[in-house]
This record gives sequence, C-alpha cells and structure tokens, in this order.
Amino acid sequence: MQKQLLLLVLFLVSTTSFSQELKGKITEASNASQPIIGANIQWLNTQIGTTSNENGEFSISYKPEYTKLVISHVGFSTDTISVNSPDFINHSLSQNNNLEVVTIDSERKSLQKSYVKTANISTMSSKELLKAACCNLAESFETNPSIDVNFSDALTGTKQIKMLGLTSPYLMITEENIPSVRGASQAYGLSFTPGTWVESIQITKGAGSVVNGFESISGQINTELIKPVNDIPFFLNFYGSTDSRFELNTHFNKKISDKWSTSLFLHGNTRVAKNDMNDDGFLDNPLAKQINVLNRWQYTDLEKGWVSFLNFRYMNDAKQTGEMDFDKDRDKLTTNYWGSEIKTERYDISGKLGYVFPDMPYQSIGLQTAFNGHNQESYFGLNQYDINQKSFYSNLIFNSIINNTLNKFATGLNFTYDQYDEFVGVPNIYRNFDRIDNSVGAFFEYTYDNTTNFSLVAGGRIDNHNRLGTFITPRLHVRYNPWEGGVLRASAGRGKRLANIFAENQQLFASSRTFDILNTGGKIYGLDAEIAWNYGLSFMQGFSLFNRSADVSVDFYRTDFQNQAVVDLYASPQQVLFYNLNGKSFANSLQVDFNYEIMRHFNLRTAYKFYEIQTDYLGGSEQRPLQAKHRFFGNLAYETHIAEKGKQWKFDFTYNWLGKQQLPNTASNPPSDRLPEYSPSFSLMNAQITRTFSSTFEVYVGGENIGNYKQEKAIVGADNPFGPNFDSSMIYAPIFGQMYYAGLRFKIK
Repeated sequence: MQKQLLLLVLFLVSTTSFSQELKGKITEASNASQPIIGANIQWLNTQIGTTSNENGEFSISYKPEYTKLVISHVGFSTDTISVNSPDFINHSLSQNNNLEVVTIDSERKSLQKSYVKTANISTMSSKELLKAACCNLAESFETNPSIDVNFSDALTGTKQIKMLGLTSPYLMITEENIPSVRGASQAYGLSFTPGTWVESIQITKGAGSVVNGFESISGQINTELIKPVNDIPFFLNFYGSTDSRFELNTHFNKKISDKWSTSLFLHGNTRVAKNDMNDDGFLDNPLAKQINVLNRWQYTDLEKGWVSFLNFRYMNDAKQTGEMDFDKDRDKLTTNYWGSEIKTERYDISGKLGYVFPDMPYQSIGLQTAFNGHNQESYFGLNQYDINQKSFYSNLIFNSIINNTLNKFATGLNFTYDQYDEFVGVPNIYRNFDRIDNSVGAFFEYTYDNTTNFSLVAGGRIDNHNRLGTFITPRLHVRYNPWEGGVLRASAGRGKRLANIFAENQQLFASSRTFDILNTGGKIYGLDAEIAWNYGLSFMQGFSLFNRSADVSVDFYRTDFQNQAVVDLYASPQQVLFYNLNGKSFANSLQVDFNYEIMRHFNLRTAYKFYEIQTDYLGGSEQRPLQAKHRFFGNLAYETHIAEKGKQWKFDFTYNWLGKQQLPNTASNPPSDRLPEYSPSFSLMNAQITRTFSSTFEVYVGGENIGNYKQEKAIVGADNPFGPNFDSSMIYAPIFGQMYYAGLRFKIK
C-alpha cells in the first residue's frame, strides 16, 4: 500500500510539474502607483482563481485553453481581458462611480467540503450546530454523516462518537488546535463543551497533521470557539426537554479598546426528575448538574502583527444514576440498592500568542500553551474509580516559505506532561496506577500547492517519551484535481498512543465483570503502546443536476494495528480481558455521500457507510462488538426566504438506519440474562423546527427518536444488580424512547 501511494504521488507530481503560471499586477487607473489589494482574478467559466497581494501582484495557473481573464474588485468596474500567452500583465481598474445599492441573496453551506484543501476536511459552521438541540459537543454531530453517535451505556446518558468505525480515543480531539479530550476526560470530556460556545468544527479523516502531535490515528476533530473580537454583546439560550433536562447559556462580550476584547460564557444544566421509560427499575438518564464558566481575552494589533488569546475556565459536573429507589446519602457503596455517582471538577488555563512579520505576511511564529487539572471521583455499585490528571502542553510553531509561496513549511517543538493519580477498586483489582508521562518532540511539515490542481503535505516528527522511547511519526496528504469540480485525495500516516484502559472503558465499571490484564510487562498497565497505520483514498465530484448543484463523494480508509490494547468481551460475560494484540486487527471504512440542492434553500444530504472491523481475540477473529456493518444517513433541511424584519422558518429532519450489530458473548448466562448473537436493525428519526421572529429572537422545538425505538433489554441482570450477570454496558440503541424539547435564543447586537 505504501508503494502504491508513493507511485501515485510521483505520477501526480509528474503531471503538474510543468504547469505554467501567469503573473501580473493590478493598479488603480486614476493612480498607476496605487496597487489594488484583494482584487479577484479568475479564468472565465472555471473555478480557478486567486487574489492580488498587498502590492497588487498575483500569480495564477496558465494553460493555452484559458483565454479570458476576469478581474474585479468592489468599487471598481469588472474587466475581462484576452490572454494569449503567459506574459506578465499590468492592468488597471477604473473606479465605478455609478454604484447602486445591490442586495445579494447567497447561501453558504453549513457543512462545507473543500475542493482545494489537501486533507479530507469538512467544516461545520455554527449554523449547522443549530439544526439540532446541540447542548454539548458530543451532541453536535447528529446531522454529520462522517461521525457516528451512540450511547456508551444504559446509565450515564453519555454519547460516544466514532469515526471510520473507531471510538474517540483513536481520534485526536482538539480545541483551537490544543489537545483537549484525552486521558482522564476520554469518557465524558465531549459533554464538557457547550454547543453554543462553538464557532465551527473541522473534521479531518485519516491521520492528522504532525504539528498537533503523534497520537492521531483515525482522524482529528478541532473545535474553534467564538472569538471575542467577533462576538455580539449578549446572547441567551434556554432549553428544556421532556426528560426533565434544562439548560441555560449566556454570553457577555465587551470591547475594551481597539486592541482588547473579552467574552464571558456561562453555562448551567440540570436534570431534576427520575425517568424509567423501559420499566427495568433503573434510571434511563442520570440526575445531573453542571456549572461551566469560560472567560476569554483577545488582543489584536494587525499593524504590528500581534494576535493573542488567553482563556480561563472552570467546570463542575455531577451525575447520579442507578436504581429508582437508590438514595446516595443512605445507599452509597452498600447492597441496599445499586447506585452510582460521577463527580468531576476541571479547570483549564490556556494561551496562544502569534506574530506575523509585517513585511513578510507569509512568515509567522506562534506559541500555544495549556495547563489543566481534571479530578473525577466515582463509584458504580460497589466498584470505585477515581482519577486525577494534571497536564501541561506547549507547542512552538514557525511558518514560512521556501523560495516562493508555492512551497511552504511549518516546523517547531512541543512538550507534553501528564501526571496521573488513578485508583481502581474492583473485586480482583484494588490498587493505584499512579504515573507520569512526558514527551518532547520536534516536527517539520512541507506543503506544496500550485494553487490550481495539485497540493501535497508531507510531514514527520521525532519524539522522545519517557515510556515509549524515541520514535518517528510520518504523515502524508495529497490532493489532485483531474478536472473541474473533481478532487482526488490520498493520505497515509502512523499514529502511536498509550491506551488508558480504565478511563476509556468506564462503562464496564457498571457491571459485575472482573478486570484481568494479561501479557504484563509493557509500559503502562503491563501493556505495550498502540501503533497503527492509516491509509485513505477519497474522490469528490461536484456537478449540476436539473440546474441545481449536487456532489457525490466516495471515501475508503483502512486502519492497520501493529499493536493494540485489546478489550475482549467475548471470553466470558463475567469477565473483561485486556491484552496486547497477537495477530491482526484492522478497520475498513467505506462511505458514499450524495448531496443535492432540491430547490433553493431546500437541501438533501445522504450517506451510506460500510464498516469491516475485525480483531484477533483469544478465541479467534471476531467483528468488533456493538458496531453496525451497514449504516444509512439522510438529512433534509429547508429554510424559507428571509422576510422583512428577519422573519424566517427553518425545518430539519434527520434519518439514521443501523444494520445488525454483533453483541458481546452472553451464551453462558442463564436464559433470562442472555442476549442474541446479533442485535436487530432499527431506524431513528430526529426533527427540529425553528421560527425566527427577528434578527435577535428565535424559538425552536424538536424531537429525538420520534419513532420511539427502544432497546428491548438494556441492562442484563437488572433484577439482581449485585449478582454475577449484571451488565449495563451492552447498548446498541436508545433506551429512553421519544424525547421532545423546546428552546429560545435571544441576542443583543
């Protein structure tokens, strides 16, 4: 596979190395010495274009068949000139003194796929996040076909995300390109970022950039928070649902001076009533309470080239779940009634400082730093799990060019420090797993982009880790546009990580399983580091269908594990085994998307996904449990035209079909506590309607799981929770049933 990718790269380079460029300069007709900055230059009837720089100069790909060049800028007349050779062009635009008021009615897609980015990246805007209740980051992907959202267990209400068929530990999750959900926060960390704080989300399939570290295996999810300099003075969002969950978000923003701006984000949520819609005697969702505060400061001095951010954040989250009659003050850690509490306190301090050289806008240097503390205290029946993590992260990045802007590079150094105080209290393990992990790394990433049909990002890093030693991480992304509207991408990369087997599998504590670690002698918990290669190919084609825009894309990715911390649920329903991979483990992911603008403001989004995920367990090769091989996704979104005073209706409907899933082994249980070998296939439907009354006020109502599908037996052994067969982790479908919600949003602009 590596040789095939290398041959592909050499072929693509050979087909683009001899492309010519047309260069020129755009000035004002009334003053030839005055350059026009940001003029648009585009070949007629193509998508190939560029803009002029601070000197009015530009460079654009040239082919003999390109004969008409369109040059435009706001406030100037648009010119179309004939070009017969790639000779340097000096052209002047005349000011348009007869400007009329022009109303532009354009629609920018809320989920965007790029034809020009090298990596396979899709971007979700804040508009996309408003299509669902989106109370937190874990719930932000319901309308995104690239991410699968599932419940992790029958008790905590926590949603788990997967990409390319792999769970979130194999994804690098960052906040403004600083690693955020990792280590102790893997299980619940996505629920600690409120959706209203998010400005956009970038989703990268395949191995991520070496700039962000060595841990990414299947992809990267980066969240950009709302910037103080762009924020409005006040925002309010209130939400309530039929499962007794209520949320309040308020944003306050203040422009201190021309260079300083600050935002204060306040979030609170609670669930106040007990619900047992499936009548198994256990809460379907936990009683919960969360307070989350973020203060952001931004300094911007564009004249001198400085931009900086400083963030202070505190969060306190508490969940209580278990049997309906459980009383935490009376029954904690007793066999009166089965119950659980998960209490998490977290603080974060992070900063970013960037400098762009004023006379060299292509050159910059930046420093990212973050310090956080994460303390979780929890118990699940008689099992206990506590983890305290203190982390420090810093990344120094230098960006510049080699000879010209076609050849760019990024290089730098980063340092990571993690201190873990971890206690595991289960029947056969009652001990601390305290440790310190630290690493120092250097990276170099080269980018070639001919601005038209070919780009390449090749990077590598070398790291020294106190447990993993010294190792190299290579990554490669290639883009080629064979014709207009088509883009072919290829990627390959290696990732390495230490599996935090207890933090990442906390749903198993809510069971009677014993925990057994085999193959001891490794670097963490007696296990070796996880190492995997990820390879990917994707193709996207945009076209017109019945005079409406459409696109189709096909993605195929394969993840091959050289080593893996295997979590084996097949050996016995009373046991979970952790051991190093002995054999093969791989994940194949195929996704076919079709998107179509049915009519103006009415869009269809569909996707079919096929997963083949197999691991060699002690008992033989098996499909990864609780993973549907076949999935179908559909989304319909319609908006009315914005009327006078900003009034508008918005309608959104999402459909998910999941095929059968292989379930963990329960064959040795008594008949009443057995599950079938496979789950049934099922469908889920969500919908939301939003009424905008003005540019400052709107209300929304919606429903999740409208078809009211519920897993038939959510908790195995629910009638005897302290018995040997109790297990609440084998969840493949919702357990609550229908849920409806309503909310309002209010802004002061």
